[in-house]
Amino acid sequence: MLSLAKKFLGHVVPGVIRPIHILWNQVIGFFFIVLAAIFAFRIIRGKEPPAMQLVGGAFVALMAWYGISSFWKARKISKS
Repeated sequence: MLSLAKKFLGHVVPGVIRPIHILWNQVIGFFFIVLAAIFAFRIIRGKEPPAMQLVGGAFVALMAWYGISSFWKARKISKS
């Protein structure tokens, strides 16, 4: 009975893990792109001092890059 369960899990788990991994990367990418957009709108309003705008711009660039790279990684996983 245990070997039957092992065989079942050996066939099912890889087929379930891959789509979950792709979805995880897409959700994380969406989250970071939304964070970047929120802070970008705050920077565009321009009510912060220039130093804070510079730091905010770096934060937006970092969050946007991480979001985009998460979508690229999800696409790479789906093609393999």
